[in-house]
Amino acid sequence: MFAAPPIIETDVFTELPASLRISGRKSKWVEFRKKGQPVDKPEVIHSYLEGPSFDRDGNLYCVDIPYARIFRISPAGEFTVVADYEGEPNSLKIHQDGRIFVADRLHGILLLDPASGKMTPVVEEAAGEGFRGINDFVFGRNGDIYFTDQGNSSMNDPSGRVFRWRAKDGELELILDKVPGPNGIALNPSETLLFVNVTRMNNVWRIPLLPEGGIMQLGAKIGIFIQLTGSLSGPDGLAVDSDGGLAVCHSGLGTVWLFSKLGEPAYRIRSCRGIRTTNCAFGGPDFKTLFITESESGSILRAVLPIAGHPLYSHR
Repeated sequence: MFAAPPIIETDVFTELPASLRISGRKSKWVEFRKKGQPVDKPEVIHSYLEGPSFDRDGNLYCVDIPYARIFRISPAGEFTVVADYEGEPNSLKIHQDGRIFVADRLHGILLLDPASGKMTPVVEEAAGEGFRGINDFVFGRNGDIYFTDQGNSSMNDPSGRVFRWRAKDGELELILDKVPGPNGIALNPSETLLFVNVTRMNNVWRIPLLPEGGIMQLGAKIGIFIQLTGSLSGPDGLAVDSDGGLAVCHSGLGTVWLFSKLGEPAYRIRSCRGIRTTNCAFGGPDFKTLFITESESGSILRAVLPIAGHPLYSHR
Protein backbone atom coordinates (compact mmCIF):
# COMPACT_ATOMS: atom_id res chain seq x y z
CA MET A 1 0.00 0.00 0.00
CA PHE A 2 2.92 2.34 0.74
CA ALA A 3 6.40 2.50 -0.69
CA ALA A 4 9.15 1.20 1.59
CA PRO A 5 10.16 4.08 3.89
CA PRO A 6 13.75 5.33 4.24
CA ILE A 7 15.94 3.30 6.61
CA ILE A 8 17.60 4.73 9.71
CA GLU A 9 20.47 2.65 11.06
CA THR A 10 21.22 2.00 14.72
CA ASP A 11 24.34 1.53 16.76
CA VAL A 12 24.88 -0.08 20.18
CA PHE A 13 24.71 2.42 23.02
CA THR A 14 25.56 -0.21 25.65
CA GLU A 15 25.01 -3.86 26.54
CA LEU A 16 24.62 -5.89 29.69
CA PRO A 17 28.09 -6.78 30.96
CA ALA A 18 29.12 -10.42 31.35
CA SER A 19 29.15 -10.07 35.13
CA LEU A 20 25.37 -9.42 35.11
CA ARG A 21 24.39 -12.17 32.65
CA ILE A 22 22.59 -14.96 34.51
CA SER A 23 23.13 -18.68 34.06
CA GLY A 24 21.81 -21.52 36.17
CA ARG A 25 19.18 -19.55 38.09
CA LYS A 26 15.67 -21.02 37.97
CA SER A 27 13.02 -18.89 36.30
CA LYS A 28 9.44 -19.86 35.42
CA TRP A 29 9.54 -17.29 32.62
CA VAL A 30 12.61 -18.96 31.12
CA GLU A 31 11.15 -22.47 31.44
CA PHE A 32 7.96 -21.36 29.70
CA ARG A 33 9.92 -19.87 26.79
CA LYS A 34 12.05 -23.00 26.43
CA LYS A 35 9.01 -25.20 25.77
CA GLY A 36 8.96 -26.35 22.17
CA GLN A 37 12.64 -25.58 21.58
CA PRO A 38 14.68 -28.33 19.84
CA VAL A 39 16.53 -30.51 22.36
CA ASP A 40 19.83 -30.03 20.53
CA LYS A 41 19.40 -26.23 20.54
CA PRO A 42 18.63 -25.22 24.11
CA GLU A 43 17.71 -21.58 24.45
CA VAL A 44 20.18 -19.64 26.58
CA ILE A 45 18.44 -16.72 28.28
CA HIS A 46 20.84 -14.62 30.34
CA SER A 47 18.42 -11.67 30.53
CA TYR A 48 15.52 -10.07 28.67
CA LEU A 49 15.61 -6.29 28.83
CA GLU A 50 12.49 -4.16 28.38
CA GLY A 51 10.82 -1.03 29.70
CA PRO A 52 13.38 1.76 29.06
CA SER A 53 12.65 5.10 30.74
CA PHE A 54 14.80 8.15 31.49
CA ASP A 55 15.00 10.14 34.69
CA ARG A 56 15.81 13.86 34.74
CA ASP A 57 19.51 13.21 35.31
CA GLY A 58 19.80 11.31 32.03
CA ASN A 59 19.93 7.86 33.61
CA LEU A 60 18.13 5.14 31.68
CA TYR A 61 16.19 2.60 33.73
CA CYS A 62 15.06 -0.77 32.36
CA VAL A 63 13.77 -4.13 33.62
CA ASP A 64 14.98 -7.71 33.23
CA ILE A 65 11.85 -9.87 33.00
CA PRO A 66 13.07 -13.44 33.71
CA TYR A 67 15.28 -12.61 36.69
CA ALA A 68 13.25 -9.74 38.15
CA ARG A 69 15.98 -7.14 38.14
CA ILE A 70 15.79 -3.38 37.71
CA PHE A 71 18.82 -1.68 36.14
CA ARG A 72 19.94 1.93 36.07
CA ILE A 73 22.20 2.79 33.13
CA SER A 74 24.32 5.91 33.42
CA PRO A 75 24.74 8.39 30.53
CA ALA A 76 28.10 6.66 29.96
CA GLY A 77 26.35 3.29 29.53
CA GLU A 78 27.32 1.70 32.87
CA PHE A 79 24.84 -0.73 34.48
CA THR A 80 23.87 -0.72 38.17
CA VAL A 81 21.45 -3.20 39.77
CA VAL A 82 18.81 -1.15 41.60
CA ALA A 83 16.53 -4.04 42.60
CA ASP A 84 16.64 -7.86 42.52
CA TYR A 85 13.38 -9.41 43.75
CA GLU A 86 10.82 -12.17 43.13
CA GLY A 87 8.60 -11.23 40.20
CA GLU A 88 8.36 -10.64 36.44
CA PRO A 89 8.73 -6.91 35.68
CA ASN A 90 7.56 -5.95 32.20
CA SER A 91 7.69 -2.17 32.13
CA LEU A 92 8.94 0.85 34.06
CA LYS A 93 7.94 4.51 34.05
CA ILE A 94 9.05 7.48 36.13
CA HIS A 95 6.53 9.86 37.69
CA GLN A 96 6.71 13.62 37.41
CA ASP A 97 7.69 13.73 41.10
CA GLY A 98 10.53 11.26 40.55
CA ARG A 99 8.83 8.12 41.88
CA ILE A 100 9.58 4.95 39.90
CA PHE A 101 6.66 2.67 38.98
CA VAL A 102 7.00 -0.87 37.65
CA ALA A 103 4.43 -3.07 35.90
CA ASP A 104 4.96 -6.64 37.08
CA ARG A 105 3.19 -9.58 35.42
CA LEU A 106 2.84 -11.43 38.73
CA HIS A 107 2.24 -8.61 41.21
CA GLY A 108 0.51 -5.73 39.39
CA ILE A 109 1.80 -2.17 39.49
CA LEU A 110 4.54 -1.59 42.05
CA LEU A 111 6.43 1.38 43.44
CA LEU A 112 10.22 1.03 43.53
CA ASP A 113 12.41 2.61 46.19
CA PRO A 114 15.74 2.92 44.31
CA ALA A 115 17.69 3.43 47.55
CA SER A 116 16.65 0.12 49.14
CA GLY A 117 15.33 -1.86 46.16
CA LYS A 118 12.04 -2.38 48.01
CA MET A 119 8.91 -2.92 45.88
CA THR A 120 5.57 -1.71 47.27
CA PRO A 121 2.20 -2.67 45.67
CA VAL A 122 0.11 0.17 44.22
CA VAL A 123 -2.50 -1.63 42.08
CA GLU A 124 -2.88 -5.35 42.83
CA GLU A 125 -6.32 -6.47 41.65
CA ALA A 126 -9.41 -5.63 39.64
CA ALA A 127 -12.92 -6.19 41.05
CA GLY A 128 -11.59 -8.51 43.75
CA GLU A 129 -9.50 -10.71 41.48
CA GLY A 130 -5.91 -10.66 40.32
CA PHE A 131 -4.86 -9.37 36.92
CA ARG A 132 -4.12 -11.72 34.04
CA GLY A 133 -0.64 -10.20 33.75
CA ILE A 134 0.03 -6.46 33.45
CA ASN A 135 2.38 -5.68 30.59
CA ASP A 136 2.84 -1.94 29.96
CA PHE A 137 1.51 1.41 31.15
CA VAL A 138 1.59 5.15 30.52
CA PHE A 139 0.91 8.22 32.68
CA GLY A 140 -1.70 10.79 31.75
CA ARG A 141 -0.92 14.44 32.44
CA ASN A 142 -2.97 14.29 35.67
CA GLY A 143 -1.09 11.23 36.95
CA ASP A 144 -3.68 8.66 35.90
CA ILE A 145 -2.17 5.34 34.80
CA TYR A 146 -3.42 3.58 31.66
CA PHE A 147 -2.20 -0.02 31.48
CA THR A 148 -2.56 -3.23 29.51
CA ASP A 149 -3.47 -6.50 31.22
CA GLN A 150 -2.20 -8.98 28.64
CA GLY A 151 -1.64 -12.26 30.44
CA ASN A 152 -1.60 -15.10 27.89
CA SER A 153 -4.38 -13.63 25.76
CA SER A 154 -4.26 -14.23 22.02
CA MET A 155 -6.58 -14.64 19.05
CA ASN A 156 -7.83 -17.97 20.41
CA ASP A 157 -8.21 -16.46 23.90
CA PRO A 158 -9.11 -12.75 23.48
CA SER A 159 -9.23 -12.05 27.21
CA GLY A 160 -6.78 -9.15 27.41
CA ARG A 161 -7.89 -5.88 28.98
CA VAL A 162 -7.01 -2.19 29.19
CA PHE A 163 -7.54 -0.26 32.43
CA ARG A 164 -7.23 3.24 33.82
CA TRP A 165 -6.20 3.80 37.43
CA ARG A 166 -7.33 7.24 38.59
CA ALA A 167 -4.70 9.06 40.62
CA LYS A 168 -7.19 11.33 42.42
CA ASP A 169 -9.13 8.56 44.13
CA GLY A 170 -7.37 5.27 43.37
CA GLU A 171 -10.40 3.95 41.48
CA LEU A 172 -9.91 1.43 38.68
CA GLU A 173 -11.84 1.71 35.41
CA LEU A 174 -12.07 -0.94 32.71
CA ILE A 175 -11.44 0.81 29.40
CA LEU A 176 -11.55 -2.18 27.08
CA ASP A 177 -11.81 -5.97 27.25
CA LYS A 178 -11.75 -8.93 24.85
CA VAL A 179 -8.41 -7.82 23.38
CA PRO A 180 -6.13 -10.53 21.88
CA GLY A 181 -2.79 -9.56 23.35
CA PRO A 182 -2.74 -5.88 24.44
CA ASN A 183 0.85 -4.80 24.92
CA GLY A 184 2.51 -1.37 24.42
CA ILE A 185 0.35 1.64 25.25
CA ALA A 186 0.70 5.39 24.63
CA LEU A 187 -1.27 8.65 24.62
CA ASN A 188 -1.10 11.25 21.86
CA PRO A 189 0.20 14.71 22.96
CA SER A 190 -3.29 16.14 23.45
CA GLU A 191 -4.44 12.99 25.29
CA THR A 192 -7.50 12.67 23.09
CA LEU A 193 -6.35 9.28 21.77
CA LEU A 194 -5.03 6.13 23.42
CA PHE A 195 -2.97 3.76 21.26
CA VAL A 196 -2.53 0.08 22.10
CA ASN A 197 -0.29 -2.43 20.36
CA VAL A 198 -2.22 -5.68 19.93
CA THR A 199 0.61 -8.15 19.52
CA ARG A 200 -1.30 -11.25 18.47
CA MET A 201 -3.19 -9.41 15.73
CA ASN A 202 -0.07 -7.59 14.53
CA ASN A 203 -1.74 -4.20 14.66
CA VAL A 204 -2.17 -0.95 16.59
CA TRP A 205 -5.59 0.06 17.93
CA ARG A 206 -6.80 3.66 18.22
CA ILE A 207 -9.10 4.48 21.16
CA PRO A 208 -10.78 7.94 21.31
CA LEU A 209 -10.92 9.35 24.85
CA LEU A 210 -13.47 11.63 26.49
CA PRO A 211 -12.21 14.93 27.96
CA GLU A 212 -11.98 13.37 31.44
CA GLY A 213 -9.88 10.49 30.11
CA GLY A 214 -12.39 7.63 29.89
CA ILE A 215 -14.13 6.24 26.82
CA MET A 216 -17.71 6.47 25.65
CA GLN A 217 -19.29 3.15 26.68
CA LEU A 218 -21.88 3.22 23.91
CA GLY A 219 -20.88 4.12 20.38
CA ALA A 220 -17.14 4.34 21.10
CA LYS A 221 -15.40 4.24 17.72
CA ILE A 222 -12.43 2.04 18.51
CA GLY A 223 -10.60 0.72 15.49
CA ILE A 224 -7.37 -0.48 13.90
CA PHE A 225 -5.03 2.44 13.27
CA ILE A 226 -2.07 0.58 11.75
CA GLN A 227 -1.96 -2.96 10.30
CA LEU A 228 1.51 -4.51 10.31
CA THR A 229 2.73 -7.62 8.52
CA GLY A 230 5.44 -10.17 9.12
CA SER A 231 7.69 -10.77 12.19
CA LEU A 232 7.97 -13.75 14.52
CA SER A 233 6.01 -11.93 17.19
CA GLY A 234 4.28 -8.58 16.69
CA PRO A 235 4.21 -4.97 17.88
CA ASP A 236 5.49 -4.63 21.44
CA GLY A 237 6.43 -1.20 22.85
CA LEU A 238 5.21 2.25 21.77
CA ALA A 239 6.51 5.81 21.96
CA VAL A 240 5.03 9.07 20.69
CA ASP A 241 6.84 11.89 18.91
CA SER A 242 6.22 15.61 19.34
CA ASP A 243 3.94 15.72 16.30
CA GLY A 244 1.74 12.84 17.47
CA GLY A 245 3.40 10.18 15.33
CA LEU A 246 4.18 6.71 16.67
CA ALA A 247 7.37 4.70 17.10
CA VAL A 248 6.20 1.07 16.99
CA CYS A 249 8.65 -1.61 18.13
CA HIS A 250 8.11 -4.62 15.88
CA SER A 251 9.56 -7.48 17.89
CA GLY A 252 10.58 -10.47 15.81
CA LEU A 253 11.43 -8.27 12.83
CA GLY A 254 14.38 -6.30 14.21
CA THR A 255 12.58 -3.06 13.38
CA VAL A 256 11.06 0.04 14.90
CA TRP A 257 8.61 1.71 12.52
CA LEU A 258 8.04 5.46 12.63
CA PHE A 259 4.54 6.43 11.53
CA SER A 260 3.05 9.89 11.06
CA LYS A 261 0.04 10.96 13.10
CA LEU A 262 -2.05 9.85 10.11
CA GLY A 263 -0.56 6.36 10.23
CA GLU A 264 1.71 6.71 7.19
CA PRO A 265 5.11 4.94 7.41
CA ALA A 266 7.83 7.62 7.60
CA TYR A 267 10.97 5.64 8.50
CA ARG A 268 12.17 2.14 9.30
CA ILE A 269 14.74 1.90 12.09
CA ARG A 270 16.77 -1.26 11.57
CA SER A 271 18.41 -3.20 14.40
CA CYS A 272 22.17 -3.69 14.17
CA ARG A 273 21.91 -6.65 16.58
CA GLY A 274 19.05 -9.14 16.95
CA ILE A 275 15.40 -9.16 15.95
CA ARG A 276 13.80 -8.71 19.40
CA THR A 277 13.33 -4.95 19.26
CA THR A 278 10.84 -4.78 22.11
CA ASN A 279 10.62 -1.31 23.70
CA CYS A 280 11.90 2.21 23.09
CA ALA A 281 12.20 5.65 24.68
CA PHE A 282 13.17 9.08 23.37
CA GLY A 283 16.21 10.62 25.05
CA GLY A 284 19.30 12.71 24.53
CA PRO A 285 19.64 16.47 25.09
CA ASP A 286 17.12 17.31 22.35
CA PHE A 287 14.97 14.15 22.66
CA LYS A 288 15.85 13.23 19.08
CA THR A 289 17.61 9.97 19.94
CA LEU A 290 15.55 6.82 20.22
CA PHE A 291 16.89 4.19 22.64
CA ILE A 292 15.71 0.64 21.88
CA THR A 293 15.93 -2.57 23.88
CA GLU A 294 17.10 -5.54 21.80
CA SER A 295 16.06 -8.00 24.45
CA GLU A 296 17.75 -11.26 23.54
CA SER A 297 21.25 -9.82 23.19
CA GLY A 298 20.94 -7.63 26.29
CA SER A 299 21.68 -4.55 24.21
CA ILE A 300 20.44 -0.97 24.19
CA LEU A 301 20.46 0.36 20.63
CA ARG A 302 20.11 3.99 19.58
CA ALA A 303 19.07 5.86 16.48
CA VAL A 304 19.18 9.59 15.74
CA LEU A 305 15.84 10.80 14.36
CA PRO A 306 14.72 13.89 12.44
CA ILE A 307 11.91 14.58 14.93
CA ALA A 308 11.91 14.85 18.71
CA GLY A 309 9.90 12.67 21.01
CA HIS A 310 6.97 13.93 23.05
CA PRO A 311 8.41 14.77 26.50
CA LEU A 312 8.18 11.94 29.00
CA TYR A 313 5.86 12.45 31.97
CA SER A 314 8.95 12.49 34.19
CA HIS A 315 10.30 15.52 32.28
CA ARG A 316 7.21 17.69 32.04
